[in-house]
Amino acid sequence: MDASGFIARRLRFGGKIAMVSIAVSFLIMIIAVAVSSGFREEIRDGISDLTGDVQLMPADMNYINDESPMVLDPDFVGEIEGLPEVRVVTPAVYRAGIIKKGENIHGVLFKGVPVEFGPEDTVKLGVRIPSRLRDLIGLGEGDKMLSYFIGEKVKVRNFNVTGVYDGIMDGTDNMVVLCDIADLQRLNGWESDEVSTFEIGLAPAFRNTPMTREASDRIGMMALGVDTGSSGRLIATSALSRYPQIFDWLDLIDFNVLFILVLMTIVAGFNMISGLLIMLFRNISTIGTLKSLGMTDRSIAKVFLKVASVIVLKGMAVGNLTALLICGIQKWTHVLRLNPENYFVSFVPVHVNIPMILMADVLSFIVITLLLLIPCLFISKVDPAQTVRAQ
Repeated sequence: MDASGFIARRLRFGGKIAMVSIAVSFLIMIIAVAVSSGFREEIRDGISDLTGDVQLMPADMNYINDESPMVLDPDFVGEIEGLPEVRVVTPAVYRAGIIKKGENIHGVLFKGVPVEFGPEDTVKLGVRIPSRLRDLIGLGEGDKMLSYFIGEKVKVRNFNVTGVYDGIMDGTDNMVVLCDIADLQRLNGWESDEVSTFEIGLAPAFRNTPMTREASDRIGMMALGVDTGSSGRLIATSALSRYPQIFDWLDLIDFNVLFILVLMTIVAGFNMISGLLIMLFRNISTIGTLKSLGMTDRSIAKVFLKVASVIVLKGMAVGNLTALLICGIQKWTHVLRLNPENYFVSFVPVHVNIPMILMADVLSFIVITLLLLIPCLFISKVDPAQTVRAQ
């Protein structure tokens, strides 16, 4: 029988305050990790849906016009689609326009992508508008949207609003109206194979910063020397280079989360140190008795460390379960709202990244356990002769 384990099961810590402190610390850590992952996932998904992770475009970057369409060989597009990191390749047509409703006028960017219509789809010139545009000029689903396109001559189209979406870029002036690619190709006088750009979505496993840059460079190298018709040489640009301020902001959030993890681990560790010291002081006579019976300082320290570890594990379990409950409520209800002009999303996003949470738990538990070795040094100072006599 393990003597230290037997004795540990019969010792009372009385560390409810320490356990609450541990639970609160892990609650804050898990929520911080979930919110950080949530922002990264929500914003990366939003940008990927809006512009793709990588864009193939003309080298002059002037793809929002009706003069220089791009035509790519289907075999070359197939080569890109065959890359392991590529999830989808989507042709797109962009055109700047002005919309008007009553006295309200606003500039927008029309984006056309392939749309599959079923036999029940009868709405022609259908568009989906960002929620911020709806709020600005009072458009809603089912309304007509009079649109003007400036070129050699002004072209007018009367689109039908078929839906409203919450865009990741709603907080900026770059509001994108989504429509069928065929409508913009007809507007520009283009053939069905002529587009403004190709947008490449990467598989989730390849959407971190270094792999996105690597994929962009690889696709850019493949595009060198490819015949594109009148648009000239092609370049590949990643979402990281198109929206550097957003990804810098995400990196700042990750740094803040790391600071919170370190701070909460230290707070929890020192609370456990104080709790363990109190327990040692209360059990000085027990320590003296165990020493007089021949137990070594190391074995006695093992007894108290096992008791303290149980408290840490209980606090960790309570903190984790409470944090996951709060994250679940927020994920499904979006009860905590944000201003999208400042945070790019209209609610606090959460993403339960189980591997990251487990890593935070394990590392924090190891650090707290190492910190608990400090008060165990007190055991070597206990003189069994004095403590036994004091009894």
